[in-house]
Amino acid sequence: MKFNYKKIALVVLMVAVLTCMLSVSAFAAGTGDVAGAVEDTWGAAKGQIKQVVNNVVFPVIDLVLAVLFFVKVATAYLDCAPVKAL
Repeated sequence: MKFNYKKIALVVLMVAVLTCMLSVSAFAAGTGDVAGAVEDTWGAAKGQIKQVVNNVVFPVIDLVLAVLFFVKVATAYLDCAPVKAL
């Protein structure tokens, strides 16, 4: 079996080029204060995150819990219900 080094080198080069093209640089506004930049971003996104959690995540969790509750009630009823003889 021949080992094709050209294909492997081409794949590695393509991955490196795509990584460089698609990566996003994060700058801390020229001051070098990365923690401050993260805190500012979190402060700006906090309201949106709260809105999504309150309007999407909690209702989905409530729906899943309601379905599980009714399934549990149905299985408990079927376990305790008397079986009629044929």
